[in-house]
Amino acid sequence: MTTSDTLALSWKNIKANRLRTVITVIIIALGIFALILIITAIQAASNSLTASFSTMGANAFGIRYKERVIRFGGGGRGGAQKVTKSSLKEKKSSVGKVITYEEAKLFKERYNFPAKVSLTLRGPGNIVVNNERKKTLPEVNMNGSDENFLDLNGYKISYGRNFTPAEIASGRNICFLGSGVAEKLYPGTPQKAVDNIVKVDHTPYRVIAVLEDKGSSAFFNTSKVVIVPFNNIRRLYGNNQSSFSIGVQVTDLRYLDAAIGEAKASFRPVRKLDVKEEDNFYIDKSDSIASSLLTNLGFLEKGTIGIAFITLIGAAIGLMNIMLVAVNERTKEIGLIKALGGTKADIRNQFLFESILISLLGAVAGIVAGVLVGNLVAILLKTGFVVPWGWVIAGIIVCSIVGLLAGLYPAMKASKLDPIVALRYE
Repeated sequence: MTTSDTLALSWKNIKANRLRTVITVIIIALGIFALILIITAIQAASNSLTASFSTMGANAFGIRYKERVIRFGGGGRGGAQKVTKSSLKEKKSSVGKVITYEEAKLFKERYNFPAKVSLTLRGPGNIVVNNERKKTLPEVNMNGSDENFLDLNGYKISYGRNFTPAEIASGRNICFLGSGVAEKLYPGTPQKAVDNIVKVDHTPYRVIAVLEDKGSSAFFNTSKVVIVPFNNIRRLYGNNQSSFSIGVQVTDLRYLDAAIGEAKASFRPVRKLDVKEEDNFYIDKSDSIASSLLTNLGFLEKGTIGIAFITLIGAAIGLMNIMLVAVNERTKEIGLIKALGGTKADIRNQFLFESILISLLGAVAGIVAGVLVGNLVAILLKTGFVVPWGWVIAGIIVCSIVGLLAGLYPAMKASKLDPIVALRYE
């Protein structure tokens, strides 16, 4: 028998036992489906996260307030931690020190590296913006910043102009509207927002610019924002607990590490840190933030692999049992093939091909269903269609191995049957 004859006979036997084949395929498909579904969803979420954190360019970094957590226990005998003068000094210097306006301003003045520096103060979130005719839902975020905010955060002005240093210093009631806010208040003609008065959280502001839509994700909506001078936030909403964020953008990516080192050296004296004390502020790069979140998604991926592995073990046991039943049912057929000149290899290959084909059918069904259902997440997150090709190929290979191992013993058993005994089998 040729290989093509053996494959054709295997496929004929698979079709002849449709119910048994379908049940086995479903068992195998469930394991692959769970794996591909979660991997596809994770990849879609990863794409969305990457888009979310691309607002700060690769050649930029941020400095923000670091809230230190002092843990007692876990160190030394009995879980007690020895409290020394140095540790108390570190705690006193690090805890509760937000980045104040004076510190942020002093850093901007002292930072001599060739880079742009932007100061940002977060305002209220989930506020309503309205004009005389329309208003937004309570989903707009308000931020205070300066004239460098647009460059450091990837925004461009669609209509209007930027802040001036005098307007930043005075904290006038002027603002930029995100494209989503402008479109909501002035449908079809967002340019009409410029030079008009809108109320932001019940306070009147003159619009001096409308920002271009730079894209959004499920995690951040960059179009539903209002940007005002940071001194305006300080005047209307500021308190001692408000912390400034500092953004720094270098002219060349090659200078980024040097710029970070210079920033630390400049900001430590501003924060009045001793040489022995740790930094009480964070240096954030957009890629490091995204990597941290993606690491957490990786734990879900590992758990899914474990579930799929357990399911495939169960499927392999079920497939082996079905193949053993097939050997018993087709004993007479095996004897006839041997009597007509079929070899042990022909019989063995026939049952191995059947087992592998059934396993691959389960793999294909699981992969197709997993990719389609997983991309529902991609649609919700507004990312492109995702196909985890690496895992698709891995799934096919794993299922081929599962089919091979599950069919090996039944195939060996069938190939060793005595043709005379097999022909007399009832």
